[in-house]
Amino acid sequence: MSNGTPLGDFLRARREALKPQDVGLPEYGRRRVPGLRREEVALLAGVSSDYYIRLEQGRENSPSAQVLESVAQALKLDAESTDHLNRLCLAPSQRPHGRSEAEVGAQLLQLMDGWEHTPAFVLGPALDILAGNSLATALHSGFDAFDNLARNVFVDPAGREFYQEWERAAHSCVAELRAAYGHDPQSARIAEVVAELSDASEEFTALWRLHDVKSKSQEGKHLKHPDVGDLHIAFAAFTVNGAPHQQLVVYQAEPASPTAAAFETLRALATEPKKARATAHL
Repeated sequence: MSNGTPLGDFLRARREALKPQDVGLPEYGRRRVPGLRREEVALLAGVSSDYYIRLEQGRENSPSAQVLESVAQALKLDAESTDHLNRLCLAPSQRPHGRSEAEVGAQLLQLMDGWEHTPAFVLGPALDILAGNSLATALHSGFDAFDNLARNVFVDPAGREFYQEWERAAHSCVAELRAAYGHDPQSARIAEVVAELSDASEEFTALWRLHDVKSKSQEGKHLKHPDVGDLHIAFAAFTVNGAPHQQLVVYQAEPASPTAAAFETLRALATEPKKARATAHL
């Protein structure tokens, strides 16, 4: 994923994303490197240049909370990126451990199956689809496989048609992966997904290098299903108790809306094969 350290890579990317005028510094002449110089970040953060350089080079792994706050302010990090910065400095023993990433509780599976009119699925840290109800599966039936959300966006050709705001979906996927990476930089599964997507998509590679961090938002989505057409949905994401790196994602349609009617059509399409199998056994 990188030859540097997770902390150093993040600091370097955020530093290179800023211009001197962004932080109130004068700009003199042409710069040989993009963004701020290390010395400028050190000045803004109130630390020595040598100390900040050690941070970026991975030679200082235990900065104080005060130093991290000062660096976050110097780099104009928002609250979520500041939390990410702090997580990157945690030792492995300080990171929370829950149940296996791939294991979804029986009660949660039963709950989702009971939502016949609402697509719902569970995401793992690497955006793997760990489980989904029948309507969620029907909603994503245009993809070769409904097994990883990032792969659906960047690799499967159906993604460009399904996600009507594709660039937004792409930025969101990568920022969510970055957020998950901050919780567990040693995750073999995240590394595997990032390597696969980097090989398959230049767009993914470019976005991954930005180190933008954002957990799943609550904004609406505009999707287009090959059988039922345009869908305008709202959604919510919930952390799963007992499995803190899993998210339950629930899609919703406005009552009596065209999207609600489309969901009913999808539900009928999803249940038809089951009815046909049941009839065949009579």
